[in-house]
Amino acid sequence: MAMLQVNQLKKIYFKGRFNKTPTFELNADFSIQNPGIVGMMGPNGSGKTTLFELITGSNSPTSGQVLVQGRDIHKVRTDQRDRLAIHYHQSYQVRSFRSFVPNVLMQPAGSDYPMVHLFDEPQFNTQDGYIGFMLDFFRKLRDEGRLVFLCVHPNERFHLEILQEICEQFIFVQKGAVTQHESYEAVLEYAPAQDYLGQLLKERAA
Repeated sequence: MAMLQVNQLKKIYFKGRFNKTPTFELNADFSIQNPGIVGMMGPNGSGKTTLFELITGSNSPTSGQVLVQGRDIHKVRTDQRDRLAIHYHQSYQVRSFRSFVPNVLMQPAGSDYPMVHLFDEPQFNTQDGYIGFMLDFFRKLRDEGRLVFLCVHPNERFHLEILQEICEQFIFVQKGAVTQHESYEAVLEYAPAQDYLGQLLKERAA
């Protein structure tokens, strides 16, 4: 059983409740079989946080499904979804859940501790000595059989060095298109990633 399956997932935002002109569309279809640490990158507004919200069930898809350890996260009780997948947004606050379906009509999580941990642009500061602690924490989660996503918006070279050091595969998101890459080298060969990273890659080459 895959740790995470994102099956033909689609989220469309419209101009308004009665104006169904699309303003943004996210499409994702990928799976991750085993525990590990996955790096996520992409421009601001590309859909990274939306994808995290869909994986944890705090945002409802237009179509498709997300399976965490074989369970459809959007059919799990809202008060137990964070036992399957948990989203830490920037300063490590946990995202909340909303649903119009009563919990009594939904499935139990079947887990007591989150299997998928999604860190959304955590604050890395080279001056406070916190980076090593966090990287050790990510590795500890992986070694305990968890799947860790690390979403970083690289604006300094050391951000890329962190991703290269700790991440085993990558997800790149641009304009709502989600692509999966099996290594750091592979994502750097992807033309949209090269355009996105720009000057940082030149500094790395130098």
